[in-house]
Amino acid sequence: MSSDFEAYEQDFGTLTAEITNKIGRIPKLAGEEKTQLVLNVDKQLEEVRELLEQMDLEVREIPIQSRGMYNSRLKSYKQEMEKLEKDFKRSRIAYSDEVRNELLGDNGSSSESQRAHLLDNTERLERSSRRLEAGYQIAVETEQVGQEILTNLHSDREKIQKSRDRLRETDANLGKSSRILTSMLRRIIQNRVLVFILGAIILLTIVLAIYFNLRGH
Repeated sequence: MSSDFEAYEQDFGTLTAEITNKIGRIPKLAGEEKTQLVLNVDKQLEEVRELLEQMDLEVREIPIQSRGMYNSRLKSYKQEMEKLEKDFKRSRIAYSDEVRNELLGDNGSSSESQRAHLLDNTERLERSSRRLEAGYQIAVETEQVGQEILTNLHSDREKIQKSRDRLRETDANLGKSSRILTSMLRRIIQNRVLVFILGAIILLTIVLAIYFNLRGH
């Protein structure tokens, strides 16, 4: 299990190094070249998010006694991811001197003020994004818990149904056994009555034979 986590760590390190290099190049570019690089970085950041999700799932499968160390490492990776996202957003609104002069002229103080305003808006968007992400995570975890509950309920329902079927089968077997025992008891009683009648006839025959024998003498 830990080997999978470490493999994800290696992929994370490779991707974040590439992203860091590209983020540093974005403010120096303009036009189509800048757009393509921004799209490429955005795609790689999505890959990093997926890696973090996989790492989070791996940590949950690690035994509790060893989980603390991996949780700490995962937390630092998430913090690094947040920093990358922040740097990426700043780089997207950062202009080279040439582009800035074309758009805003030579008024440096106005440019810095606008840049600060853009950064402030970016920070607000980032905070909102984190809240949405946290809410989404809670929703996903809630859905997972609900799915587990439904699965458990379905399993319990199947067990109850099987127990009910076994009880019905047992009840049917008991009814059949009861009928067999009743039939056997009836036959035993009939046999005893027949034996009693035969015994009585034999006894009566013996008595009559003795009587007529004595009477003949």
